Amino acid sequence: MIWIANLLVALVAAMHVYFLILEMFLWTKPLGLKTFRNSPEKASDSAVLAANQGLYNGFLAAGLVWGLLQSAPGFAFQIKVFFLLCVVVAGIYGAATVSRRILVVQAMPAAIALILLWLG
Repeated sequence: MIWIANLLVALVAAMHVYFLILEMFLWTKPLGLKTFRNSPEKASDSAVLAANQGLYNGFLAAGLVWGLLQSAPGFAFQIKVFFLLCVVVAGIYGAATVSRRILVVQAMPAAIALILLWLG
């Protein structure tokens, strides 16, 4: 069970690296515009804010990877739980303020990983 939980933690980390790339580097590019359903004007006006948001997504990914690489099992568990909870909270807030789609894309995978981590 724990290897499935860790696989999902790695998936959530990879997703947040992808979010970092989208928000920091592709926000005003065609893929970023399509993904976030922005006009070029809106994307240009909000690019600095998106880059900041992308940086925070990178910190979440880094924390999850830290948890996966930590050799002390008890501490690794605590790190993963903390960062998964951060992702879930961010996903719930994003769903409430931006788009309900964030609940499915961001919060749900982290919540499933968290549950499997606890069961493992």
